[in-house]
Amino acid sequence: MKKIVTLLGSPRANGNSSAIGSVHGHLMKTKKPITDITRKRHSCRTYSTRPVEKDLKERLEQFLSDSPAGPFGSRPRFKLITTTGEDRDALKDLGTYGFIKDPAGYILSAVKQSPRDLEDFGYTMERNILYATDLGLGTCWLGGSFTRSTFAEKIRASNDETLPAVASVGHMAPKMRIMEKALRWGAGAENRKPWKDLFFNNGFNGPLSPEDIGKWAEPLEMVRIAPSASNRQPWRIVRESATMRFHFYLQRTKGYQTRNKMLFGMADLQRVDMGIAMCHFEMTCNDSGISGKWSFDEPDIGTLPELTAYVASWQPSL
Repeated sequence: MKKIVTLLGSPRANGNSSAIGSVHGHLMKTKKPITDITRKRHSCRTYSTRPVEKDLKERLEQFLSDSPAGPFGSRPRFKLITTTGEDRDALKDLGTYGFIKDPAGYILSAVKQSPRDLEDFGYTMERNILYATDLGLGTCWLGGSFTRSTFAEKIRASNDETLPAVASVGHMAPKMRIMEKALRWGAGAENRKPWKDLFFNNGFNGPLSPEDIGKWAEPLEMVRIAPSASNRQPWRIVRESATMRFHFYLQRTKGYQTRNKMLFGMADLQRVDMGIAMCHFEMTCNDSGISGKWSFDEPDIGTLPELTAYVASWQPSL
C-alpha cells in the first residue's frame, strides 16, 4: 500500500511506501503516490446514483475524524453527510454550484475564526479531498457562506465557527453532462498559468523554470495544477536560492473577493486557495523524501507586486 507523508512526517522508507499525516506524525495509508492522486483529481459535478460502499464511507469518515491541525494551528472539524433535498436548496443561490447533480453526500467543515483560519481550512479540506480521490471517489469544492444554512445545523456549528466551503462527494458518472462540459470550458478548468507567471527566483523579477530547480520541480508543479476558486491560481512562490527557502504569497485578483462577498456572501476563497497550495507542496515534498517545515517570518525580497501579500515559507531541513 502507498502512504503519503505531510508536514513533519518521515519521508519514504522504501520504494513501495510513503505516508499521509500531520504535524503530530499521524499516518494514513493510501494506494497511490501523491503526484498520481493530484493529477487524477478534478472537479466532479455529475455523479452516479450508486451509493458509496459502506467500507469506503467508513474509511473516509475515520480519516475526517482524525484530521490534524493546519500549518497555522487551526483545527477545522469535518463531517460526512448523506445528500438530502435540503442540501440541494443550500446550494441553489451559489451560481454554478447549483449544477451539482446526484452527489452521494457532502464533506462539511466548521472552523473557529482566527487570523489564518481560512488557510488552515483550505489545507485540511484539500487533504480530505485527495484522500477521497485515492478511494476512487469524485469530489468538487463548493465555496460559499454556509454559516446559516442547513449544513451549519448538521455539523452543529457554534457562534464562533464559520463554514467557508463544503465538498460534494460520490462515485463519478460515466460521462459528463453537456452542462458540466460547458462549465469546465467556460472556467478554463483544464488550463493553468505557466511557470513564469507563478514561480520566481530571489524576488519577483526573476522567473524560475523547472530545468533550474531539480528535485523541487515536482512539488512546484503540484502547486501549479492545484484547484482554486474560479481557476484564478492566486499563489506566487519565490525561491530564496541562498537558503533554498520557498516563500508563498497571495496575489489577489482585483475585485474578486468584493464581488463574491456582495453577490453570494462567500468567504475569502483566495485565502482558502493558499491553504490548498501549501497542502500540495508539502505533501509532494515529503512523498519525494524532501523533509522540511513551515515558518512564518516574512523575508525582505524587495518590492512586492500590487495586491500581493506574504503568507508562509517552506524551510527545508538541513
